[in-house]
Amino acid sequence: MSEQEWAEQESAERQPTEKADGGRFPLLAPGVLDDEQLALYNTIAGPPRAGGPFLVVDDDGHLAGPFNALLYAPQIGQAVQALGAALRFGGKLPARTRELVICAVAAERCSAYEWYAHSRVALTVGITATELENLREGFVPAELPDDELSALTFTAALLNGRAVSDVDHAAALEHHGHEGITELSILVGYYRALSGLLAAGDVGAPAARAPTAPHSQPPSHITTTTKGERP
Repeated sequence: MSEQEWAEQESAERQPTEKADGGRFPLLAPGVLDDEQLALYNTIAGPPRAGGPFLVVDDDGHLAGPFNALLYAPQIGQAVQALGAALRFGGKLPARTRELVICAVAAERCSAYEWYAHSRVALTVGITATELENLREGFVPAELPDDELSALTFTAALLNGRAVSDVDHAAALEHHGHEGITELSILVGYYRALSGLLAAGDVGAPAARAPTAPHSQPPSHITTTTKGERP
């Protein structure tokens, strides 16, 4: 199922009660925004994010997830959203690889909104419910192709705060090149930063549509051991 097909299905199923959660950041409606904030709002609410598989703008016109928080610092917000759009819509990593990495970050950071959003994107690019559940529990899914495994192993090192080993770097370089390693490193950092913003503001997934959250407590590490084996 493509993102567009998913969006059409979600649009038909979405309930009017689905509301953005601003957390500690009061939700801002378009009518109260200044020119700089409104420019950022329109950029986020329009293409290419519009019509995707997760809520960006609710029925009251409020931005969901980190996007509402970005309105409070619109100059920085423009730079942040531009980087996110470049990574998601203009990057060179395969879509499955990108979403596996993002979901691994969301799980490690216990980020309800990012998990809500990108588990849905993941399903549109061929990631299975079983693979998502493995990631949610802190495991690298079994039987991934080598290119995806190398990306998740590289990601695990960054998430665990350790230096990427020569072996893991060589594997990522073989499959993704220097450009891919650069993109992968920034991708991990970007979604960790968004997760930090969401955590600071206690921002959750949209009301009434929240999926099972990742972990109730942060995992001590993301393991590269496949599901069913001891790390």
